[in-house]
Amino acid sequence: IGATLTGAYLEGADLTGANLISANLTGANLTGARFTNANLTSANLTSAYWFNTICPSGMVTNTGC
Repeated sequence: IGATLTGAYLEGADLTGANLISANLTGANLTGARFTNANLTSANLTSAYWFNTICPSGMVTNTGC
């Protein structure tokens, strides 16, 4: 809860089921990352880079979850 991942390079990361409540992912590279069943409640995803990213719902996105 509240992790600071500003600018993190998370390309291809498997974050299935991760608890990212209030995490700061500003400017993070989320290309191909998997957030299936992850909790992104109140996460800051400003300027995050999305490409073939899997949202918590299982939807694949290039624009954000």
